[in-house]
Amino acid sequence: MENNKRTVTCGSLRMSDAGRSVTLNGWVHRKRDHGGVSFVNLRDLYGVTQVVANAELSVITAELRNEYCIAVEGTVHARPENMVNSEMPTGEIEVYAEKIIVLNRSEVLPFQIDEETRANEDFRLKYRYLDLRSVGMARRIRLRSETAFAAREWLTAQGFLEIETPTFIKSTPEGARDYLVPSRLHAGKFYALPQSPQLYKQLLMVAGFDKYFQIARCYRDEDARGDRQPEFTQIDIEMSFVNREDVLTMTEGLMRHVFRKTLNVQLPERFTRLTWEETQERFGTDKPDLRFGMELKDFAPFVEKSDFSAFKNAIAEGRYVQNEAASKGIRIAGAGVKALVVPEGAVFSRKRIEELEAYAKIYKAKGLAWFKVSTDGLLEGGASKFFAPQAAEIASALGAKTGDLVLIVADAKRAIANTALGAIRSKLGKDLGLCDKGKFEFVWIIDFPLFEFNEEENHWEAAHHLFSSPKEEFLGAMEKDPGAVLGDLYDLVLNGYELASGSIRIHDPALQKRVFAITGINAEAAEQKFGFLTNAFKYGAPPHGGIAPGLDRLVMLMAGKSSIKEVVAFPKNTFAVSPMDDCPSEVEQKQLDELHLEIKRNIHTLS
Repeated sequence: MENNKRTVTCGSLRMSDAGRSVTLNGWVHRKRDHGGVSFVNLRDLYGVTQVVANAELSVITAELRNEYCIAVEGTVHARPENMVNSEMPTGEIEVYAEKIIVLNRSEVLPFQIDEETRANEDFRLKYRYLDLRSVGMARRIRLRSETAFAAREWLTAQGFLEIETPTFIKSTPEGARDYLVPSRLHAGKFYALPQSPQLYKQLLMVAGFDKYFQIARCYRDEDARGDRQPEFTQIDIEMSFVNREDVLTMTEGLMRHVFRKTLNVQLPERFTRLTWEETQERFGTDKPDLRFGMELKDFAPFVEKSDFSAFKNAIAEGRYVQNEAASKGIRIAGAGVKALVVPEGAVFSRKRIEELEAYAKIYKAKGLAWFKVSTDGLLEGGASKFFAPQAAEIASALGAKTGDLVLIVADAKRAIANTALGAIRSKLGKDLGLCDKGKFEFVWIIDFPLFEFNEEENHWEAAHHLFSSPKEEFLGAMEKDPGAVLGDLYDLVLNGYELASGSIRIHDPALQKRVFAITGINAEAAEQKFGFLTNAFKYGAPPHGGIAPGLDRLVMLMAGKSSIKEVVAFPKNTFAVSPMDDCPSEVEQKQLDELHLEIKRNIHTLS
């Protein structure tokens, strides 16, 4: 075969191609020998085609092993009716091989390449180039490409310009640690890799580019987890002369286009919208999964009539802490007693409930009370004796039915009660199979607090970032009661994951100075860290706002996965290490000298 370049892919042939001469290139996925005739499943990125090789090619087919890279020249034939494979898109045909050439051989594989690789994670990452050959990984990387293209397609059609921003930037506080890049030309000085293009996209608004987007690479030196990586990608968007409604409507249009184009899924015209406070009270989190119910209920009204001292003490302590904070001019929520009704049918032993209690304690809960609703409407088990006289009233208020399990958390800090029970709700949603991976429930979370109080350092901090604008009705009393100020902030949540975060930005220099002052940043520090942005605001900066959906997380959810490693071609492991190329690694002393760096080694490093 002088020309062994493919004429078709392994996923394209159909019954209508019968009689056609073709050349296929790909990898041996499976091989079966039957009395002188060999059947080779040939795979490439686009699919699998069955190749039939007769005895004349037995010398070469005898050599073939899984993952040999080969070229096949032959003719397309219809399969016998009783041999059609309905599970394969190419299952109605097969290619009768006339020539086979081995383009490259493969050593014994470290793991079997199949629909999904079953090797452990570090092994998969060490041989990622093989893992990427699996059908599942190939499908997800293709989905990622199609998603990015669909986003570009829609945003460009809406008049947005794709503009790149710098990768080497000034280090500014943005919530996580920066990755620093030492300068060879300027000894002792460093660039930072961007945690986001936040400041630059705002400068583009000042420059008059009123519709910007970028598929932006971002870097944060923080602990890895399933939906987080040291380097990640976001669909970064900023718009001028807009309000919150404009940004939310634009984002809904983007998501509808992406899901329709890539998954053929029709999303609603308008997504659900909930305030931050409402999500805390109903779901115990600002990232609620709306694919199932099981909302948190207020149990405090039943405590005063009971003899349950643990709950009563929590409420009393909450009032004390609340009054102490008020004396310092700080408003906090006080105590919380929240209940969660687990529906009938879920089997919960005492051991299982103790495991849930241990899980709640991870979120600072002091304990987890419980009881069940019995067949006669009474309460049984756990803390039931303290609330037995109120059984009918409790069941009615909580919507609890016969056989349901009621879980309760009380704490002097309402946020702890909400968060701990909310975490249990999320866990049970997964454990009980209530989260349909094929269902996509979007929800906007709006009206976040603009500031949060750092109790350890005794000062106010920006809850999101320093450039988010307060809602207009709070401008007058911002310094008097920072804790009451709501920001013009919004998060887009999908199936329990924060998918995007954004805000209407501050464009008035005087208002920006007020926010700096409340968070303890004096004029000198503000000028040093953010002067290039705040100075730009002096020259007619327009009102503007934006949002940044995470591309990795979006594709992860579209693919029904729980780790972004499944949709990133070459991710790091949970220790921010790449087992494939042993990155990060040491460098030669010459490079350190050129960068004016000296490595400070301690005894732990040397050992």
